[in-house]
Amino acid sequence: KIAMIRRWLALTYYLYALRLAALSHFYFNPLYIGRKPRTMNPIFYIDAEYPEFPRIPSQNLRGDGCVAVSSVLNPELVQAAYRQGIFPWMKHDRHFYWFTQHPRAVIFPHKLHIGRSLQKILRHRTYRVTVNHAFEDVIAHCAAAPRKGQGGTWIGADFIAAYTQLHRQGKAHSVECWYPDRAGCFQLVGGFYGVQLGQVFYGESMFSRQNDASKIAFARAVPYFAQCGIQLIDCQQDTAHMQRFGSEPLPLEEFVRLLNQYNDLPLATPIAADTIHVQAAFAV
Repeated sequence: KIAMIRRWLALTYYLYALRLAALSHFYFNPLYIGRKPRTMNPIFYIDAEYPEFPRIPSQNLRGDGCVAVSSVLNPELVQAAYRQGIFPWMKHDRHFYWFTQHPRAVIFPHKLHIGRSLQKILRHRTYRVTVNHAFEDVIAHCAAAPRKGQGGTWIGADFIAAYTQLHRQGKAHSVECWYPDRAGCFQLVGGFYGVQLGQVFYGESMFSRQNDASKIAFARAVPYFAQCGIQLIDCQQDTAHMQRFGSEPLPLEEFVRLLNQYNDLPLATPIAADTIHVQAAFAV
């Protein structure tokens, strides 16, 4: 019993030492400006051999939302985390930190909102929107995309490797927006990627190299996802960008309840490599 207590105390000390290191990383890294932790949540060490994440009641969630730490990042851990409304968000000192968000921003595909200005863009610009045509390019562009108020990216090599594995397993998908260049050849200019578990699509990141490209990709993708059978799109944070499309905040418990309802239901049609929209500009 004494040996067990000593091991438990050593593990507890180790976890809090990791957390203190992460806190210092937060405060001095410009990547996390605007999301400084205020208080500490209980955190859990996740063993790669037993990829089970705790269910976190929202009343117990404080500060930055960090709830777990692991020494690896792999497809099994990512899927297990998503099922509990948890996602990986940063790596520090060879460890990965897992977060949740309360309230959680979501979009119900049947409630998608397209504003008038975007409707005009969708009608009058020349573009092409595809699915799963350039996953590795999309995630690389997302990793390289400059973000206001941030001095770097959380999408490092380990993240790219894990999500690329998920893509090869048919569980992570990309949506691409292409604009024609002067020669008429279509070039990748925007898009996003995420993970699909059952009838839930978990959005991860998006990029736009030219005006409106990510908006076009998302506006055309959501109806396509709905046709495939997606019932819920996880946006994580309720940003102004997602609010334009009709995102709404849900209490964490309600979000997890919907995950339990939809994660194990099959799609009507698999999300496969496809061209979902081609638009040629025309005059008013």
